[in-house]
Amino acid sequence: MSDQSMSPRELLQWAMKPPQAYVLYLLCVVLVGGLSFYVGTMKPRAHAGLAPPPPANVNAPRSQ
Repeated sequence: MSDQSMSPRELLQWAMKPPQAYVLYLLCVVLVGGLSFYVGTMKPRAHAGLAPPPPANVNAPRSQ
């Protein structure tokens, strides 16, 4: 095997050519969409140190 590693500049120039750029763009769109979907489905954690929310049956005073 020959060592044909590319420098970062050569890799960037290769990735900006049309066929590779289209594939990389679609890959980034899929990754961002999948990550945002995953984060959106996560449940928030219960924090132990916070005060509980007020009871739901408390009404505000009405003016007469």
